[in-house]
Amino acid sequence: MKESVHGPDDTQNRNGTRIKILLTSLSAMVAETSTFPIDLTKTRLQLHGESQSLSSSTRPTNAFRVASEIVREQGVLGLYKGLSPAILRHLFYTPIRIVGYENLRNSVSTDGSLSLSSKALVGGISGVIAQFVASPADLVKVRMQADGRLVSRGLQPRYKGPFDALKKIVAMEGLGGLWKGVFPNVQRAFLVNMGELACYDHAKRFVINNQISDDNIYAHTLASIMSGLSATTLSCPADVVKTRMMNQAVGKEGNVMYKNSYDCLVKTVKIEGLTALWKGFFPTWARLGPWQFVFWVSYEKFRQIAGLSSF
Repeated sequence: MKESVHGPDDTQNRNGTRIKILLTSLSAMVAETSTFPIDLTKTRLQLHGESQSLSSSTRPTNAFRVASEIVREQGVLGLYKGLSPAILRHLFYTPIRIVGYENLRNSVSTDGSLSLSSKALVGGISGVIAQFVASPADLVKVRMQADGRLVSRGLQPRYKGPFDALKKIVAMEGLGGLWKGVFPNVQRAFLVNMGELACYDHAKRFVINNQISDDNIYAHTLASIMSGLSATTLSCPADVVKTRMMNQAVGKEGNVMYKNSYDCLVKTVKIEGLTALWKGFFPTWARLGPWQFVFWVSYEKFRQIAGLSSF
C-alpha cells in the first residue's frame, strides 16, 4: 500500500505546534510575572475617579503615587494581587493568539511577504479568538486587582482567591457573568494584537532586511518597542472601558453602573473628559514594552533551543 506523502509532514507540523504552545506559555509566564506590578498599577489608575465629576474633590494621582500607596498599605506582595488568574489567562490567551497568528500568516503566505494591513487583520482575528476563550480568567484578574482598593479602605475583599471568585461570580451573576465585558474585551484584543503582532512581525523583518541588525536581541528589542507603542495607542480607550465593565459587580437589587460598553464610554467621557479614555497610557506602555521584550526575547531564544525557525 502506498504511504501517504502528507503523513510525516502532518505529524511534524502537529509536534511543532505543540512545542510552540508550550514555549509561548512558558515565555508568557515569565513576562507576566516580571511586569505584573505595572499592570496592577495601570488597572488601579484606570479605576481612579470612576464616575466622579471633574469638579469633585478627588485627589489627582499618577502611576508612581498609586504604586507607592499599594506598597505602603499592602506591602510589596500587594503588587502581585491577582497574579494567579493572570497567569491562568495567559495559558489560554497567549498560545492561541501567537501560534494562531503564525499559522494563519503562513497559510496565506509562506515567504513572509504579507502586507502590513494583511498582518494587522490576521493579528486582530487571532486576538479576538484568544480573548474570547480567556475572558473569564481576565475578568477574575481585574476583579482581584480592584479588590486591593477595598482593602486600602479597611473593607473586606470580595474574593479570597481565583477559584472563590469564579464560584461567586457564577453564583451571583450566572455563567454568562464570566463573560461580562467580553465585547470591549474582544475589541481591545483586536486592536492590541493588530498593533502588537503585525507591528512586531513587520518591524523585525524591516530591521533585518535593511541590515539595521541581524535576527537577534537588538532586532527583537527594537520591534517590541515599536509594537508596544502602536498597540497601546490603539487599545487604551477600549482597555479603560473593558476594565470598568469587568470590575462592576451586580448589586443586591440588580443595579449596575454601566448598562453596556457604549454607556460606559459615554459616561466616562461626559463625567471625566475625553482624556480619561487614555488613563493609564504610560503604565500600559511601560508594561507592554518590557512585557513584549521579555516575552519575545524569551520566546525567540526558546525556539532557537528547540530547533525551530525564528517567528
